[in-house]
Amino acid sequence: MAHVAAEKRARRTAAPGTRSAPRLGPIGLLGPSLVWLLVFVVAPISILFIYSFWSSQNYQLIHEFTLKNYIETFGDSVFRIVMGRTLRLAFLVTATALVLGYPVAYFIARKVTRWKTFFYLLVIIPMWSSYLVRVYSWKAVLGERGALNLLLLWLGILQEPSPIFLYNTFAVYLALVGSILPFMILPIYTSLEKIPQSLIEASSDLGAGFWRTFARVIFPLSLPGTLAGCTFTFVLVLGDFIASQLLGGTSGILIGKVIYGQFGLAFNWPLGAAMSFVVFALAFALIAIAGRYGALKEG
Repeated sequence: MAHVAAEKRARRTAAPGTRSAPRLGPIGLLGPSLVWLLVFVVAPISILFIYSFWSSQNYQLIHEFTLKNYIETFGDSVFRIVMGRTLRLAFLVTATALVLGYPVAYFIARKVTRWKTFFYLLVIIPMWSSYLVRVYSWKAVLGERGALNLLLLWLGILQEPSPIFLYNTFAVYLALVGSILPFMILPIYTSLEKIPQSLIEASSDLGAGFWRTFARVIFPLSLPGTLAGCTFTFVLVLGDFIASQLLGGTSGILIGKVIYGQFGLAFNWPLGAAMSFVVFALAFALIAIAGRYGALKEG
């Protein structure tokens, strides 16, 4: 009570001209971000959604409601084939990134102490460069005059440079794994670093070896981060068209390149918008499922 009385006296004796700083409510704090999202994310997506119900004729937009674009999308055999190829490649890239990325994340989070920041920077530094540059650099590796051909020539495996390493699905696969791998490593690293060391020590005290501790303690606790990394990787591959455009040739076409062609070459924006929203719905469903199991908490 004495403390409360002293606080009241201090308020009465305060200078009459002084006022406490105004407090911003939740809306005031979130206002700028909400406006940004509405103007630069929600509004463009909404416009694209409206476009998907229009039609195009002789390169002119017809502003009449129709479901023709969605019917054509699901009925198009090319769309189904390319979509299947994209899903298979997304699954393969995700699995490869998980196999390569989990040990790296575990090493940085649980084994490194003094050089943790250094190894962490090695992971994120490639993300500071342009994605276009990272993909395009694979031409210098896989091309006829690239590093891979030069190595095989030097080893005597090839007698002359071979073009088989470029402009196919394998080239797109390598470029995507190399470019998207940090998006797999970082969520897993975050999840692993949060695991209390006391749990691992308790498992060891109870007689569990490394692999049993990993299977019963480490991996289950890192599952949200693992799921987040898999979701990020899968969705990024699902919407990619740059790697397909630069390295895919005719056999490595992904759905992103098909959508890009509808907007840039065929000038059929309504059909391209419909295809975009089919992919968007699939990606949103995957993110929602991953979020249901706690992946977004680690993302």
